[in-house]
Amino acid sequence: MSFSLFPDRKFQDVSSITPEDLRALGVSLLILDVDNTIAPYKTLTLETSVVEWASRMKSAGVSLYIVSNNKGERPEAFASLLGVPYIKHAGKPNPRGVRQALAQTGVPPDRAALVGDQIYTDTVAANLAGVRMLLVEPIKFTNIFLAIRYFFELPFRREKRK
Repeated sequence: MSFSLFPDRKFQDVSSITPEDLRALGVSLLILDVDNTIAPYKTLTLETSVVEWASRMKSAGVSLYIVSNNKGERPEAFASLLGVPYIKHAGKPNPRGVRQALAQTGVPPDRAALVGDQIYTDTVAANLAGVRMLLVEPIKFTNIFLAIRYFFELPFRREKRK
C-alpha cells in the first residue's frame, strides 16, 4: 500500500461500521484508536452503543485490538471492558504499535484496518503499516487546539484514497 494522507473509507462513528463493510474489504482485524474514536477524551466509560457494536463485531468473527497513543489508564480500562488486547503509548504516526498488533495476532496487513479520528496520527500510521484506514468523525471537540488540528485535516477528510 502506498503512503497517503487520505483514508480508505469514512464513517460517522465506529458504530456505523458493520461486519458486512469489513467483509467487503477483506478485513478480519479491526485496530481501534481510543481518544475521540471509541470514547471522548478524559472519560473512563464507553457508550452502550460502542460496547454492543464491539460485541456484534466479535460475534461476526472480527477481532478487535486497541492501539492508542494514550499513556494513562484508559486503553487498559477500555480493553478490559471490551475483552480485547491493547497497546498504549503507541507513538502514532509511527506504525510500530500497529505492526505490533499485527504480529501479536498473526493477521497480515491486507486483512486489517485501523479505525481512528485523526489524519496526521491514525491515517499516517495505518498507511505506513500497510493496513486500511477507516476514518470516523471525532466524538467531541474538547479544546481549541483539537479544533485547529481538525481544521488543517479538512482537505484530507473530504476525500478518500483513490
